[in-house]
Amino acid sequence: MGDGGGCTGRDHDIVLFGASGFVGRLVAEHLARNAPAGTRIALAGRSRGKVEQVRATLPGRAHEWPVLVADSSDARSLTLMAASARVVISTVGPYLRYGMPLVQACADAGTHYTDLTGEVPFIRQAIDRYDDLARRTGARLVHACGYDAVPSDLAVLCLHRQAQADDAGSLAHVRAVATARGGVSGGTVASMRGVFEQAATDSAVRRLLADPHSLSPDRAVEPDVRQPPDFPAPGRTHDGGWVAPSPMASFNTRVVRRSNALQGWAYGRDLRYGEVTGTGHGPTGALAAAGLTAGLGLLGVTLSVPPARRLLDRVLPAPGTGPDEQTRRTGWYRMDLHATTTAGRHYQAVSAGEGDPGYAATAVMLGESALALALDGDRLPDRVGSLTPATGIGEVLVERMRAAGHTLVAAPR
Repeated sequence: MGDGGGCTGRDHDIVLFGASGFVGRLVAEHLARNAPAGTRIALAGRSRGKVEQVRATLPGRAHEWPVLVADSSDARSLTLMAASARVVISTVGPYLRYGMPLVQACADAGTHYTDLTGEVPFIRQAIDRYDDLARRTGARLVHACGYDAVPSDLAVLCLHRQAQADDAGSLAHVRAVATARGGVSGGTVASMRGVFEQAATDSAVRRLLADPHSLSPDRAVEPDVRQPPDFPAPGRTHDGGWVAPSPMASFNTRVVRRSNALQGWAYGRDLRYGEVTGTGHGPTGALAAAGLTAGLGLLGVTLSVPPARRLLDRVLPAPGTGPDEQTRRTGWYRMDLHATTTAGRHYQAVSAGEGDPGYAATAVMLGESALALALDGDRLPDRVGSLTPATGIGEVLVERMRAAGHTLVAAPR
C-alpha cells in the first residue's frame, strides 16, 4: 500500500459518510464485496440506527465495520470524522447545501476526500476556499467521481496518452457522444433544483454556469478558443446518427477543461471539447433528438420558476429514493469519443460499463476512487489540492475501472 499522502496514522482507511442514503448503500455494498482484506472501513451518518441497519445487510465481515455518527451541521463531528480517516467519501448532497463543511474538515486534517457532485457552483466554491489549504496539508480533494464525470474525464485522459505515445500531436478537437439507460433518484433531482434555484436569483451564478472555463485554476490565462455549445441544436454524426444536447455537458466539459489546465494544458492548449447525446438513426433518431432538446429546454425553464418547481415535486422522485434493483442491474452507459490532433491524426475512445450509470455504475466509480486514494498513494499523480478524477487519481483509476469490468480504451481511427 502507498502511504496515502499526509494521512498516515489514522484509525480508518476509508470512512463512507452518508452510508444510509440511497447511493451510500450502493457504495457500501461495492466496498464490502471488493475492498481488499484488511482494508479498514467505517460507515458514517446522522443516525447510528439507520447506518447499523445498512451495515447488517452487507456481506462478509462488513457487518463488523465501525459506525461513526456525524452530521453536516455539526462541525465538531466532521472534524473528528475527517481526522480519523485517510479518505472520506461523501454521498451527502445536495452538496451546495450540505457539502462544504466536510470539504473544509478534510482540507484542515490533510484527509483525502471524494464525492459524486455534479454541481459546478459547489466545486468552484470548494476550489476558491480550500485548494490552497489542501495543498498545504497534503489533501487530495477529488470531486466528480461518479457518472459525472469519470467516463468523460478518464476517456479524454486515455486519448491524450495514446496520442502522446504515437507522437501524434496534442488534442485539437474532441466530441463525445453519450448513450445510456437508467433511472433518476431524488438526490439527483434535488441537486439540479438547488443549482437552478441559485441561478434564478444570483447573476454571478448564471455567469459561472455559462462560462466554459468556470472551473479553471486561473481563468485569466485560459486560451481564447471558442468551445462547443452546451446546448446545441439537434445534428448528425459522421455515420449519420442523430444527436441532441447532453444534460451533463455543462458539467462534464468543465471538469475535462480543468483537468487539462491543471496539467499545464497537456491535452492541448487549444483543445475544443464538447458532449452530446446519441439518439439513434433514421426518423426515430431525429424525432428523439428533437424531443430530448425540447424536453431539456422545458426542464430548465420549469426548474427556474418556483410555482413550476413545486408542481414537479409532485411527480419527480423524492430525496432518499431512486431506481429499483432491476433498473440498476439492467442499466448501462457508453460514451464514444472522436478526436482530431494538431497533426491531423484521428483517434477514437470508448468509455462504457454495465449497470445504471447514475447509481450501480457510479457506486463502482466512487468506491474505486476511494480505494485508490486510500491504498495506491505511491502510484497516484504527484498532485494535491482541489482535483479532478484524471488529475487526482488518473491512470490508477483507469486500471481499477477496467479491473471492475468497465471499458476505457483509445486507439487511432
